[in-house]
Amino acid sequence: MPFTATVLTMFPEAFPGPLGVSMIGTAWKEQDLWRLETLDIRAFSKDKRGFLDDTPAGGGAGAVLKADVIASALDSLEADGRPLL
Repeated sequence: MPFTATVLTMFPEAFPGPLGVSMIGTAWKEQDLWRLETLDIRAFSKDKRGFLDDTPAGGGAGAVLKADVIASALDSLEADGRPLL
């Protein structure tokens, strides 16, 4: 059974990116040593518009992802029995 890497992302269409066209990526895919999955974290947003940003705790500049959204996405991965790294 090949190794499966799951990437939590707001932009699943951006993957596999350069790895999909690299020599190493092509060799791995041909030998079926690994698989790449994406998980769109917007699907776990409780906001009907799919917002993921939260207010920074210190009030400064920057973006913070909502913890409940990330926790729900991670919990969905644990349900299938794979190790979570």
